[in-house]
Amino acid sequence: MVKVEFLGPIGKADMELEVSSLKELKEVLKKDQELSSWLEDCAVAVNDTIVNSLEVALRSGDRVSLLPPVCGG
Repeated sequence: MVKVEFLGPIGKADMELEVSSLKELKEVLKKDQELSSWLEDCAVAVNDTIVNSLEVALRSGDRVSLLPPVCGG
């Protein structure tokens, strides 16, 4: 199982999903109306490392974090 965290103002409880890649995870999350609007704007980290490709393979025990853009100074 892969743990998915939704940080900041997303306001969604963590999930545990059986997925093998970020591409597959995105397809699952797109089905949730609340989350679909965040997907294009969020940075994604796998095990605390920012990634830029959906081709990243995921293994059981991995943690994926969705990081929304923030304002601040």
